[in-house]
Amino acid sequence: MVVETLSHPQTWALEQLTRLARHRPELVSAALNRLLSEDPELRWALVVGAYLERQINLGKAAELLGVHEMVLRERFLALGIPLRIGPADLAEARAEVEAIRAWFSSEQE
Repeated sequence: MVVETLSHPQTWALEQLTRLARHRPELVSAALNRLLSEDPELRWALVVGAYLERQINLGKAAELLGVHEMVLRERFLALGIPLRIGPADLAEARAEVEAIRAWFSSEQE
């Protein structure tokens, strides 16, 4: 009998979640949303991982973590997480401009 420990992921469960996501994406999405809302450490790890792998930009990472982009930028710097400075494309540039406008307008209130 093989006993899985906490140090080894349950490969079968991850594979089944991937399969289930193809057929019942709403079910997997709801479960992931609950898990991420209940476990801030996991949310941080997944968001930072996605940022480091260039799947999301700094603004999206900040949004997913529920912090302002400037706050996340400072936290990344303090932790030694490399910043990707400058937009990768026009859409990212527009998103950065909007984030800065929102930040300035919230400070004036």
